[in-house]
Amino acid sequence: MDESIFSDPAFPADQPSPGQSRYGWLAASLRARITQGEWVPGTALPAEAALAKEHGVALGTLRQALALLVAQGLLVRQHGRGTFVREGLGGASMLRFFRFATEDGAPGTPQSHILGRQLRLASADEADGLGLPAGASVLQLQRLRSLQGQPCLLEHIVLPLPLFEALAQSDLAAWDDLLYPMYQRVCGATIHRAEDSLGFGLLTAEQASLLRLDAGHPCAQVDRRAFDLAGRCVELRTTLGDAFAFRYTAHVR
Repeated sequence: MDESIFSDPAFPADQPSPGQSRYGWLAASLRARITQGEWVPGTALPAEAALAKEHGVALGTLRQALALLVAQGLLVRQHGRGTFVREGLGGASMLRFFRFATEDGAPGTPQSHILGRQLRLASADEADGLGLPAGASVLQLQRLRSLQGQPCLLEHIVLPLPLFEALAQSDLAAWDDLLYPMYQRVCGATIHRAEDSLGFGLLTAEQASLLRLDAGHPCAQVDRRAFDLAGRCVELRTTLGDAFAFRYTAHVR
């Protein structure tokens, strides 16, 4: 495994390689400028005419390259405003799987409490999932999320080092309730997309105690792999919640 996987990606060549389309080469060049932080999430790209002139391509070639990056989810077009780097994931997305009753009927953003933080060596599966070399270090978090004082989600999170080194010693009292915006602000890591796998099991006595449920209570388990703008997996997360609060909706057309 390449140990430089978490370094900035190299810029593509100045010209397309044999067999590579000109717009594909240009899309790779624009992607590199985004992943290296020249255009941060939420910002607008320069005018199309200016970008085309800068790269020495026709306007149609530029538009093909932009369309490719839009299709890949890296850019978004806003009618009448321009083309923007897509914002990273934010919000309490895990709650789309669960429905917890609250006094006012609106779940809002769960409060977050870090129960534990540990620096350790990655397991073989974690190193493989995060694209790390054997023996690499990771930051492990245990987090409890609550709504109106009632625990609802228990999370086990593994983050690669040194990318998340800034979180290893930071004051936990200053942490945000939402981790993804904090990853971006503190560590420069933008969570661009995530893959969730769903399953079910039974809570251990310790897990149940933290969630104020009985030992052996059925739980829903969401295993997540989260990816940054460069397509690297930068977070492994397991979320446990009351199986009786689990809801899943799929639209079939």
